[in-house]
Amino acid sequence: YIDCHLMVTRPYDWVEPLKKAGASGFTFHLESDMPEGGVTAMIDMVREAGMKVGMVIKPGTAVEELFAYADKLDLVLIMTVEPGFSGQKFMPDMMPKVKALREKFPNLDIQVDGGLSPKTIDQAAAAGANAVVAASAIFGSNDRKGVIDELRGAVTKRAQ
Repeated sequence: YIDCHLMVTRPYDWVEPLKKAGASGFTFHLESDMPEGGVTAMIDMVREAGMKVGMVIKPGTAVEELFAYADKLDLVLIMTVEPGFSGQKFMPDMMPKVKALREKFPNLDIQVDGGLSPKTIDQAAAAGANAVVAASAIFGSNDRKGVIDELRGAVTKRAQ
């Protein structure tokens, strides 16, 4: 499964190229420019291309802004840092967004991205995240497998 998280101004320009490249999932920022027809048209464009649809919100965006689209999504990604570069500190004040999504949409895949590590994973898992993006914690460790196992274990334990 290859999920492409696009932090671009016009994600609709990338639907066909990523479909042709073999992407399985297409995750775009709610804050991006949308095609004519708005967010619903963007979701439909991705779905019609045969990819799973994910939507991202940045820390400054209220989680309620994506509620209207959640039933059309396969994944919601809550950024737990400001997008842009790796190695930033986890923002625990984003966890109420995860919790609100989990309570309102219990079957939705909820991913968190930014500052996730063995020190922060329990907060994310407890809030309801069931998918994790981690870079610095893994690549900065001498025990990459151990970090991955710990992250996976925390999410799996909470999901049961």
